[in-house]
Amino acid sequence: MRINFKVIISSILLSLSHSAFAQMNIFACEPEYAALAKELAPEASIYSATTAMQDPHQVQARPSLIAKMRRADLVVCAGAELEIGWLPMLQMKAANANVRSTDKGLFFAADHVETLDQLDFVDRSMGDVHTQGNPHLHFSPTRMLTIAQALTNKLIQLEPQNSARYQQHFASFSERWQAASKQWQQRASQLQGMKVIAYHSSFRYLFDFAGIEQVADLEPKPGLAPTSSHLTKLLHRANEGDIDTIIVASYQDPRGAKWLADKADLPVLVLPFSVGGNKQSGDLFSLYDSVLTLLTQAHTAQQAS
Repeated sequence: MRINFKVIISSILLSLSHSAFAQMNIFACEPEYAALAKELAPEASIYSATTAMQDPHQVQARPSLIAKMRRADLVVCAGAELEIGWLPMLQMKAANANVRSTDKGLFFAADHVETLDQLDFVDRSMGDVHTQGNPHLHFSPTRMLTIAQALTNKLIQLEPQNSARYQQHFASFSERWQAASKQWQQRASQLQGMKVIAYHSSFRYLFDFAGIEQVADLEPKPGLAPTSSHLTKLLHRANEGDIDTIIVASYQDPRGAKWLADKADLPVLVLPFSVGGNKQSGDLFSLYDSVLTLLTQAHTAQQAS
């Protein structure tokens, strides 16, 4: 039997070529990090475990998610305990050793920036709070740029042979992001002093960035739905007359907000919480644009009334 060494060598070289350019599988816990991964690794296969219409605190470890994580080379999550109720279960069932440690293919955004509202002590009586701070980082332009740099470093760690490509993607993103951030800052300056009642601390970083004061929370405690007695207290606060609007995220139940709005004669503003939260928020850039436009319109309308 004659062995065709040319065919064998060609097959080996083809296999090595495919391996060198194999598509990275990225599992994102939230759509904002799927969008960021797309900016930094557009050639990758990217899957988001949640949508902007889901509560990221509460996710079921479905077989489809387990299968996606089993094949993942990199898992990108917000961190700061946001996914503590479901990510460990997924990791266990997926049995993918490469995405169990941040030394390898696990990336937590909150590990790379200073979070707001860190707590020294937490117990169950306080509700759904996080000792490591508020995990909803994606509405902080400066933090997201820092996170993007850290995620680029992680991509390079996993695929050092593609270092130049990842650095190029980050440079492009950084230039566009910083230019957009200047525009966002100018638009946000118009919102300084705006007062709102909001649901949960979902937009904590957005309010911090824009100088908006959340004077009250629709939740009596973080993670608890509005109660009649709590809404009555909020009505007394709203009747002081200095509230611009009541804000809920696209995935949150608006019923308590609508009741309060009807009684206090205030508008309810539904903001996209993440990429895909409305038709205008197809990526991170348009998410910021959409949110700032909606806030500006609400603020202008309230001032004119």
